[in-house]
Amino acid sequence: MKAQPTASHFVDGAYLEDKSGAAIDVVYPATGEVLARVHEATPAVIDRALASAARAQKDWAARPPVERARILRRAADMMRERNRDLSELETLDTGKPLQETLVADATSGADALEYFAGLAPTVTGETIPLGRDFVYTIREPLGVCVGIGAWNYPTQIACWKGAPALALGNAMVFKPSEVTPLSALKVAEILVEAGLPSGLYNVVQGRGAVGGALISDPRVAKVSLTGSVETGKKVYATAAAGMRHVTMELGGKSPLIVFDDADIEDAVGGAMLGNFYSSGQVCSNGTRVFVQKRIKEQFLARLKERTQAIRLGDPLDEATQMGPLVSEAQLEKVLSYVRKGQDEGARLITGGGRGPVNSGFYLEPTVFADVSDAMTIAREEIFGPVMAVLDFEDEEEVVTRANATEFGLSAGIFTRDLTRAHRVIARLQAGSCWINAYNLAPVEAPFGGVKLSGVGRENSKQAIEHYSQVKSIYVGMGAVEAPY
Repeated sequence: MKAQPTASHFVDGAYLEDKSGAAIDVVYPATGEVLARVHEATPAVIDRALASAARAQKDWAARPPVERARILRRAADMMRERNRDLSELETLDTGKPLQETLVADATSGADALEYFAGLAPTVTGETIPLGRDFVYTIREPLGVCVGIGAWNYPTQIACWKGAPALALGNAMVFKPSEVTPLSALKVAEILVEAGLPSGLYNVVQGRGAVGGALISDPRVAKVSLTGSVETGKKVYATAAAGMRHVTMELGGKSPLIVFDDADIEDAVGGAMLGNFYSSGQVCSNGTRVFVQKRIKEQFLARLKERTQAIRLGDPLDEATQMGPLVSEAQLEKVLSYVRKGQDEGARLITGGGRGPVNSGFYLEPTVFADVSDAMTIAREEIFGPVMAVLDFEDEEEVVTRANATEFGLSAGIFTRDLTRAHRVIARLQAGSCWINAYNLAPVEAPFGGVKLSGVGRENSKQAIEHYSQVKSIYVGMGAVEAPY
């Protein structure tokens, strides 16, 4: 089984190889097998990507928005037509089960391209009357944007960043995670095949040094990162040194609150989606599940039953419901949190082991109960299939505890009392929230966090604010009056 791309990079409309860069092995998480090898971008590759982006962007920005939209719409259609192939590549790249990638990855990337294709022609300015004189505003692209992706949703992230950038007249240089470098190359290939001019969407591979070179280059106007808080702080600081625009979509330790009037089946399903989808490797996961005491044991009993029925196995088998973690390093990290949970006195309800699969980076979906706020598994982002269940007495208590974290990406509530749902959600310090649902992220809705979980928003009309800037023009209609 091989997944070797045509070349490591996609620059100026074509694949580009430069084997003088350090090698990066692409490991299939289900077996540990090396499927492909790419090479880090050298300074020459980085320069070529940025130069082509800067050159192509000027003509692209001058095109009518509807013309840009047609190309993005064609690319969206092509992604949907090739969904099977793209999904299989995503599964090889990430280890996520095909059952999931077929409906959640390339399809959501296509949704982003289609949405921003539709939005592009609607972006207008305003006229501000001032009596005789007036001001009008126009929205301009920022220029060259850099996107830095995470390894959990490589196709989706490549489109979530690329679609609004391109729709609004920018160019993009995208650096995928070195752990999952393959999918973004196909996004670039499809965009060019759909008619995107060369140089507007480039993909370069590499680790942190390559990202650092990109975000510190004077040709770059904007940086959009999906990653950890630690990485975000470094990228934000580097971008700030050049006064670059930034969007930071970082980590979380999000609360999911289950009140005692909730539908138990729905609440358990929401908690599982918020902890086990993508093997728990989702930044918005509701990994602190607060359950009101009256229904705690009932909730845990049903949660255990449904969790133990999850089918782990070969990700390329569509019957498989949960695959491995993305890498051996990630598996070891998550296992260390499982041990900390046990050592600190949490009650292990189910899971915690390496899983029934003989090879690969598998971990059983794991549930801890009787978790206290001070425990490590309740404070730190684990990024694996480990759920912490905490109990609470009343609304005031749970709101205070839910907000007692440095993170603020997401939050969820399950209750039949919609008055309470809206009241509580308004008090939670989080940017992306759900009521009687969890982890649904349609492109029509803004996505992003507060506190250490990031700045700015991805998707929706809000993305216009983050991939363009306003120019205001004062028009004098009479003689110029001056005091000298």
